[in-house]
Amino acid sequence: MNRPVILVPGYQNSGPGHWQSLWEANVRGAMRVEMPNWEFPRKEEWIEALDEVIGAAWRETEIPAVLVGHSLGCLAIAHWAADPFFAARWPVKAALLVVPADVEREDCLEALRGFGPIPRARLPFPSRVVASADDALLSPERAQSFATSWGSQFTQVGKCGHLNTASGFGEWPRGEAMLRELM
Repeated sequence: MNRPVILVPGYQNSGPGHWQSLWEANVRGAMRVEMPNWEFPRKEEWIEALDEVIGAAWRETEIPAVLVGHSLGCLAIAHWAADPFFAARWPVKAALLVVPADVEREDCLEALRGFGPIPRARLPFPSRVVASADDALLSPERAQSFATSWGSQFTQVGKCGHLNTASGFGEWPRGEAMLRELM
């Protein structure tokens, strides 16, 4: 089965060495959501862009997609799923939510605050939240709280920073294994 894998990068996109970019090139069925504005994200625009890609994947394959969010991309997924209009349009198999952005933190960038408040409704599909023990942008306690609210499995992967290229994550075999479990 060639299940669609929809990659939802966070603020400023995922660069060429980022694990999401590597998955886009190497995981069969993977496609990236191109957001309207990576530098000045607007929640409504990101949700609509995500919905377009989920819909296109469904119309092409009639196979529910797996969503893979990183940072702010996780919140785009959570907001999409919390909106009854969007969530009822297309089936989703599961979601891998890697270090969701905590836009409610006092030190959060102003450009990201429009994604608050963070939805706390249970997601209508299986999901896993992945967190790091030393992410400067998301405490393990907040990550666990998001996972509990969303009905997600919770995985803490140790001291891995923000699980991006700056933290040394290009290839990420453990993440690929989690993706395969959700598929």
